[in-house]
Amino acid sequence: MMAKNRLQRGFYRQGPNYRFDDQVDFNDIRDTFGFRTMVVGKWVSKEERFISANLIYDALADLAQILQVPPSAIGLRGKLNFAFGHGGQQHVQAHYNSRTRTLALAKNAGAGALAHEWFHAFDHHIAGHVFPTHSKNHFASKLWLEHPIAPSHPLNLALNKFYQSVFLESTGDNANKYVQQCIAFDKHHQQYYMSMPEELAARSFEACIARNEQIVNHFLVSGINTSGLIYPDSDTLTTCNEALNNYFSRLGQLLFHHRV
Repeated sequence: MMAKNRLQRGFYRQGPNYRFDDQVDFNDIRDTFGFRTMVVGKWVSKEERFISANLIYDALADLAQILQVPPSAIGLRGKLNFAFGHGGQQHVQAHYNSRTRTLALAKNAGAGALAHEWFHAFDHHIAGHVFPTHSKNHFASKLWLEHPIAPSHPLNLALNKFYQSVFLESTGDNANKYVQQCIAFDKHHQQYYMSMPEELAARSFEACIARNEQIVNHFLVSGINTSGLIYPDSDTLTTCNEALNNYFSRLGQLLFHHRV
């Protein structure tokens, strides 16, 4: 009952009408966004399936719209699997499993974490393209700190600007304030999480998505101001957002052109 009430309570959204009030199902999500597989847990009721399918569809459509890429690009060339109410981790809202390339969204508490986990999937996927000799089961954000991005394509250089904005000052020489704060936090709490490269990059990404003024979707991203996590300061976020928009808009133009 709690899960149903949570879904029925609704999530604030401001954005285009993609479905025109039509009911979609998880097969529609798989086909529209290009996922390899779509799995729904056996404990997800029929009513919950209806409600959550619409929420997930709109959230992923909003993500594609913000990034200016075709909806089918969200599935990362058909390599990304999606699971709802199945295969997640206990006490975790959402999780990306790099071994199985699966984005798992919890039934009861996954709302708001979708953008963050999708970036983990992208960060893992893109490593094979920008670090072709170092990418085995690693995230591009982590590899970026250890190896130069292969300058084989203009898109690689555009993505390089985003990672540089996440980690370095504008001079490109030292760790920025965001990174320094996260390192200090982890040191104080005797842990290694807040300053993990892939987490720094994913929080930067979700903060950029949340910053969009035209499209707001609390199922896609929410809770940034109340999570207790550290996000980029205003200047860092502005630089990250510019680099992110440049990269994905150029990627989107390329993908849309190839579809014609």
